[in-house]
Amino acid sequence: MRPWLTPVLAAVALALLAFGCRGQSTERLGVEIVAQHAHDPQAFTQGLVWHEGTLYESTGLLGRSSLREVRLDGTVLRKRDLAPNAFGEGLELVGDELLQLTWQNGVLLRYDATTFEPTGTQRYAGEGWGLCFDGAALWMSDGSAKLTKRDPVTFEVEGSVDVSRDGKALPMLNELECVAGSVYANVWTTDEIVRIDPKSGKVTAVIDASELRRVAGVTDRDAVLNGIAYDEASGNFLVTGKLWPVLFEVRFVGR
Repeated sequence: MRPWLTPVLAAVALALLAFGCRGQSTERLGVEIVAQHAHDPQAFTQGLVWHEGTLYESTGLLGRSSLREVRLDGTVLRKRDLAPNAFGEGLELVGDELLQLTWQNGVLLRYDATTFEPTGTQRYAGEGWGLCFDGAALWMSDGSAKLTKRDPVTFEVEGSVDVSRDGKALPMLNELECVAGSVYANVWTTDEIVRIDPKSGKVTAVIDASELRRVAGVTDRDAVLNGIAYDEASGNFLVTGKLWPVLFEVRFVGR
């Protein structure tokens, strides 16, 4: 073997090894539909929360934003409209309070989960997109490739992590759901959901949910996949989209 070939072959071997490791570390998953439920096709879904048989939903658009309690047959049991200048975004339940982000208003809205009565507001810098609670801290997205960790009481920033997929920054992180130490995120304008390790920021799984769009019969370009909730009792996820007529109960399965 020519001496100059040794470093070349070594570099090639390392590149192949790195590629193989990346391929093994990022799972490729699809969706298995368990059930289909009715969903208000006028609801511009921004956030979903499932808790002990109750579904809470945040909807957006100026003049149409709301906080809702919804039955799985699509019936809206309770609804609180936001101010006309407020654009509702991510939603999470912490204790007996519902926390709702606003897009560009820079205001977190707090409500009593039982009565929907306001319990306070808090300011934050930048845009609000998605929100989830891991049992100790809140994780917030702002449409970038960053997740921000916040105190659930004060809403002060406790840290942040840059999210990457196969070594590249992954922007447009939207609605979030915290499950078993991971953060699941819709990627805006796509039919993909990613599973993120919040410690490293690395995407550990990519879920292709394009089948749901096809089954729902959605063709509106603005009606993108958005909204993830987790049912701990069944291990299933509830997934829908902006202006979708269907709420899907699904499992994420290997492809």
